Amino acid sequence: MTDENGAKRTVHGALVKVLLHRREERGMALEPHASRCVREGEVHELVTTDHTETAPGARIDRVGFLGFAELHNAGVIDRGDEVWIGGRLVGTVHGFDACHFPNHYNILIAAPAPVSGGDLALAPELPVVFRPGS
Repeated sequence: MTDENGAKRTVHGALVKVLLHRREERGMALEPHASRCVREGEVHELVTTDHTETAPGARIDRVGFLGFAELHNAGVIDRGDEVWIGGRLVGTVHGFDACHFPNHYNILIAAPAPVSGGDLALAPELPVVFRPGS
């Protein structure tokens, strides 16, 4: 099998709302897609998790809610992309949950532990960056 992925642009945005809570039994379901196209102006929710499963439909329970981010440019967000907020690496994209789609995706971010926006002292207007993973 050959690698299908070439270079891509970085997706930029800004936090528009900070969330402060965590859940132990959230029950999100991992989408079967390892990537999602996003449009300029869309708002998506950023959620941390320490789950490692990547099988389609995997249940994601332990989560920390960071907040909502508005995207400033269109692009493709892939599993494994680095997620930076306010110049700090928060984790890597683990996958997507579409329970609120088409309103927004929950973009799941793999982290050592589920953390909230309060845990990271996040604030509205902090820059959010999805950088291609290594």
